[in-house]
Amino acid sequence: MSRAVDVSVRYVRPRHRRIVLAIVLVSFFMVILDNSIVFTGLPRIREDLGFSDATSAWIQTAYAVPFAGLLLVGARTGDLYGRRRMFVIGLALFGCASTAIAGSPTVEFMIIARAVQGIGAAILAPATLTLLTANFSVGKERTRAMAAYGAVAGIGASVGLVFGGFLADAVSWRMGFLINLPIAAICIIASLRYVAETPVASGRLDVRGAITVTLGMTSLVFGIVASGEGGPLSPLPASMIATGLLLLSGFVIIERRVSDPMLPLGLFSDLNRSGAYMSRVLFVGAMFGFFFYTTQYLQGVLNFSSLQAGLAFIPMTGATFLLSVAVPRLTLAVGNTSLICAGSLVAGIGMSLLSRLSTGSGFVVGIVVPMLVIGIGQGLALGPLTAGGVEGVKAADQGVASGVVNSAHQFGVSLGTATVVAVASAVADSAAKETVLEAQASAALAASAVFMALAMLVALGFALAARQASRRITVI
Repeated sequence: MSRAVDVSVRYVRPRHRRIVLAIVLVSFFMVILDNSIVFTGLPRIREDLGFSDATSAWIQTAYAVPFAGLLLVGARTGDLYGRRRMFVIGLALFGCASTAIAGSPTVEFMIIARAVQGIGAAILAPATLTLLTANFSVGKERTRAMAAYGAVAGIGASVGLVFGGFLADAVSWRMGFLINLPIAAICIIASLRYVAETPVASGRLDVRGAITVTLGMTSLVFGIVASGEGGPLSPLPASMIATGLLLLSGFVIIERRVSDPMLPLGLFSDLNRSGAYMSRVLFVGAMFGFFFYTTQYLQGVLNFSSLQAGLAFIPMTGATFLLSVAVPRLTLAVGNTSLICAGSLVAGIGMSLLSRLSTGSGFVVGIVVPMLVIGIGQGLALGPLTAGGVEGVKAADQGVASGVVNSAHQFGVSLGTATVVAVASAVADSAAKETVLEAQASAALAASAVFMALAMLVALGFALAARQASRRITVI
C-alpha cells in the first residue's frame, strides 16, 4: 500500500495562505466559468461556424467526456508526482486549448480543441481542491476555504452566463475563451512563486486501473450523453453504458487486488463521505438541468438577448454568495449533512416553483423569486458537499478523493443534462408547436426538482446509516 504522507499547512508560509487561496479559487473559477460561457454563447458560436442544432451537443460532449474519463487519473498523478506540478500542467494545457478554441476556423477544429481542454480540466480541477486541503488545516480554516471553493462552483456558473452573454453580444464569443490564456499564465507564475510543492506519495501509477477507469468513465458518460436524444435503450447509448459499467466493474476488481490502487476503495467505507459523493451527482445534475433549459427559455420564449439571459441569474448569484459566507459558521453548528439536506430541499422547492413558468406569470414572480430560492439552496449545499467528500481522508489520498469529488460533479453534469434532454424530448411531441420550448423547460425543471429531492434523501439516508453503524460499534 502507498505510504501515507503528512501534507499539512507547514508547506506554505502563513502570510501566503490567502494568496494560495486566491490562486486556487481563480483557477477553479476559470474552469467553471468556461463551462457556463458555452450556454449563453452557443447561439452565436453556431451562427459564426455554421453548424446544426444536432452538432451543438458535441461542443459540450467533446469537453465532458475526456474531463470525466481522466479525472481520477489526473487526481492520482498529483498524489504521485506532485500536486503543484500537475496544477501547473493543467493550467498550461487548459489555457492553450482555450486559445485554440478562440481561433477555431471550423466546428470540427473547435470540437477537437474542446476535447484537449477537457483533458486539461481533468488535471486542473482535482489539483485545485488538493492544494486547498494541503495548505489549510482541519477546522475553521479549512471550513472557510471549502465554503469559498463551493461558492465558486455555484457563483462561477452564474457569472459565466452573464460574462458569456456580454461578450457574445458586445464583443465576440471568442473572447470568452481567449481570456483564459492570460489568467492561466498569471496563475502559473503566482503558483510557482507562492505555492510550495507537496511531498509525493510512494508507489507507482496503477496502469491497469488507470486504463480501465478511463475507458469505463468515458464509455459511461458518452452513453449517458447520447441517451438524451434517443433514450438509454437505443443501440449506441445502451452498448456504451453497458460497456462502461463492465469496465468499471473490472476496475473495482483490479483495485481490490493491486498493492498500489489508483482509487483506494476504503474511501467509500465512510458512509457520510459516500453520501456526499452520491448527493453531489444528483445536486449538480439538477443544477445543470436547470441552467441548460432556463437559459434556452429566457432566450427562446422571452426573447432575451444573450446578455439579458445572463443578467437574469444575478439575483440567484447574490443569494448563493450571501449564504456561502454564512456556511462556515453553520457547518460548525449543525454539520455538513444537515446543510446538504436543507440546501437540496430549498433548491428543489425553487425548481418546483420555476417549473410552473409561463409567459403570463411575470418575470419577478415567475422567474426572479424561484431563482432566489434556488440560489439560497445552492449556497447552503455546495460547500458542505465539497467538504464532505474529502473529510477524514488521509493526506496521501487527498488527491484521489478530490478526483472522486470532481468525478461526481462531472458525472452529475452529464446525467442531469441527458435526463432533462430526454424528458424535454418526450414532452415535445405532445406540445403545441408554439409552446414546445415552454413545455420542455417546464418538464426539465420538474425533473431537476426530483433530482434535488433525491439528493436530500440520499444524504439523509447515508447519514442515518452512518449513525446506526456508529451505535453498533459503541455497543460492541
